[in-house]
Amino acid sequence: MVLLQKINSSADVKNLSREQLPQLADELRAEILRVVSANGGHLSSNLGIVELTVALHAFLDLPNDEIVWDVGHQCYAHKLLTGRQAQFDTLRQADGLSGFPKPRESAADAYVAGHSSTSVSVAVGISQAARLQGQKKRVYAVIGDGAMSGGMVYEAMNHGGDLHTPFTVILNDNEMSIAANVGAMSRYLTRLRTNRRYRRLKDRVTKFLLKRKQLGRSLYYGLEHFRDAIKYFLVRGVFFEEMGFVYLGPVDGHNIDELLETLKLAAQIDKPVLLHVITQKGKGYLPAEQNPETFHGIGSFDLATGSTKPKKPSYTDCFSARLLQLAEQDERIVAITAAMPQGTGLAAFAKKFPKRFYDVGIAEQHMVTFGGALALRGMRPVAAVYSTFLQRAYDQLMQDVCLAEAPLVLAVDRAGIVGEDGETHQGLWDIAMLRAMPNMTLMAPRDALTLPPMLDFALAAFRPVALRYPRGEAAELAEYPPQPLVLGKGEVLSQPQGAQLALLALGDMVAPALQLQKLLAAQQISAAVVDLRFAKPLDEDLIADMAQQYGRLLVMEDGVRPGGVGEGVLAILAARQLSAQVELAAFPDEFVPQAKPQQLFEKYGLTAEALYERVMQRWFA
Repeated sequence: MVLLQKINSSADVKNLSREQLPQLADELRAEILRVVSANGGHLSSNLGIVELTVALHAFLDLPNDEIVWDVGHQCYAHKLLTGRQAQFDTLRQADGLSGFPKPRESAADAYVAGHSSTSVSVAVGISQAARLQGQKKRVYAVIGDGAMSGGMVYEAMNHGGDLHTPFTVILNDNEMSIAANVGAMSRYLTRLRTNRRYRRLKDRVTKFLLKRKQLGRSLYYGLEHFRDAIKYFLVRGVFFEEMGFVYLGPVDGHNIDELLETLKLAAQIDKPVLLHVITQKGKGYLPAEQNPETFHGIGSFDLATGSTKPKKPSYTDCFSARLLQLAEQDERIVAITAAMPQGTGLAAFAKKFPKRFYDVGIAEQHMVTFGGALALRGMRPVAAVYSTFLQRAYDQLMQDVCLAEAPLVLAVDRAGIVGEDGETHQGLWDIAMLRAMPNMTLMAPRDALTLPPMLDFALAAFRPVALRYPRGEAAELAEYPPQPLVLGKGEVLSQPQGAQLALLALGDMVAPALQLQKLLAAQQISAAVVDLRFAKPLDEDLIADMAQQYGRLLVMEDGVRPGGVGEGVLAILAARQLSAQVELAAFPDEFVPQAKPQQLFEKYGLTAEALYERVMQRWFA
């Protein structure tokens, strides 16, 4: 790491010669591989954008100029070049560097990012703030081609192109988001990518025009119109230019000299620019090049071979297997994903039932409304989505599913604590969000055995239903086999004679509740354990019965307290004018940082051991 060790800020990159920049890129790639193989993280996207990152830092004046990273999971090289090299070993660890841009870490991080398709909106806002305040700065939004399937991009481009204020959108085109890209925009970019005759001629004409501005306004704009005529002749419908952007490229995203020359050209244009850059996801590491989807977001792995440790079946695996079985029995069942077939477990469905599988791209709003319409016309759609990304479709859930009473089934993956991806990805808000929606039913399995019958129930309910389950290995509480499901009814798992309190738990908090029951029993304190099963509707009669019998309730959930199940329990008791002592075990009203899930449950006092101490102090001291 001869060169990288000398880089303490972005300004240091400018001190390197053009000939040294490729070596710096190689060193960055090696450091990213070393740390991600140990810590896990987003690998393929970071390996693919190294040269572009180096070129941006060599050209721009950070932090005065600003880079807005879309999604943000490709910012590792950026972090290494902006004074965070010494902390890079702590990437995605508790109290360490975030895996996403974080302005609290560095002024070089322009904006918090963790969700897709937001960068152009941010760049338009920053460029306008600079204009209004009389500041001179260059603003660059770096967005992947997968994110171009998100509708927010076009809202921003429509506005930004109309404002005419100079800023640059860098389209990082690697032909993938997480999975392979789909849709009309993907096909359009393929045409642009392959039309070299257009690229060469257009870039030459643009350079010619920039050199001849001094010839006079009329002649200059006449030549511009001539360039546009060439554009229409060679490429039918150059979409970006119709939105007010000057299109440059495609450019080889791994050729630093070519990148620098094109960045220089873009900086001379006094209107919005879209720079189209072609990169390879996983560049420089053969396993990631060959399997970029697997290495998009990966746990620790063997750097020499690319192999990972075998894992036990996850909740996602359980969902995937049961959905395949049900789809074989019912041809009305279709599956929908927003660009994440692998992560949501739908890849197997797509392979077996390609005509009944829809990948809508990074377009959660469309996914929900599309699924609702399918459901209202006789199909049985299942939309699988991470909890954090479901937030993007709040209005569509409320209006197009719940109000419309569309029997769409939502498979809400990564619900609760996700872990090392941190604040932007924790799935802690779906309970509060969905409980607020009329006509919605919300369920949560306690283990691998209870998830399949809940999916069966959801598809048979003919109403909006969300089934939430966490990331990671699925628990298997074999001593508590699934009991028949009835809408809004919980299940008493254990009710010892003479119990002194009741533990009401939802989903993956049932296992800690059973552990807590054993810890209390060791002190001759007996507790009843209830699996609520439904977060909405709650089992009002069972909750009231537990309150009347025991007078002490501990409500356990892996979501935020405001709007959660615990507050729902309190509302039921208040409505029935029942007096009981209630403790709520949930996450507080704050954004939860990155750390391993177990560390976070310990930090927030939600392990069986921490809750034992809390119960003893409150009621049995």
